[in-house]
Amino acid sequence: MPVLSPTWTDERIELLKQHFEAGLSCREIAADIGVSRNAVIGKLSRLNLTRGRSVDERRLQDRNFPPARAKAVPRLQFEMLATIYGETSEPAIDRPIDDANRCSLLELGENRCRWPISTPGAEDFCFCGNAAPDGQSYCAGHSRLAYRPNSRARVARG
Repeated sequence: MPVLSPTWTDERIELLKQHFEAGLSCREIAADIGVSRNAVIGKLSRLNLTRGRSVDERRLQDRNFPPARAKAVPRLQFEMLATIYGETSEPAIDRPIDDANRCSLLELGENRCRWPISTPGAEDFCFCGNAAPDGQSYCAGHSRLAYRPNSRARVARG
């Protein structure tokens, strides 16, 4: 049985330190030493060698960037919520969801609600099957359950 040589010999570690101090990238160091890039990153971490910026450099760079914005709602989700709840300040009407159009997966077509009813694998498992607006997965009733406006919008609605 062949004896495996260790990946990090003293010579390789010394070469790693020299290349790191010279400013080579991890990929360049890995190619020169003959190990993977991840091996270089791991060894640099274990040796506590970092290329971190000083506190002053971070402060200067942070001043040049505008403050981070609040997380934006993706446009498609916004459009779905606007379609479901409308742009008015009137509260959405909670009507019961019609269950007359339930269908199986094979019967499920385009523009039909894909809301699952029951548990997959159960004998009574099916999909809602009601008409879904263009490009949406669910009917208006199930969309109200799936896509809820953020709490600020809910408070504004009443």
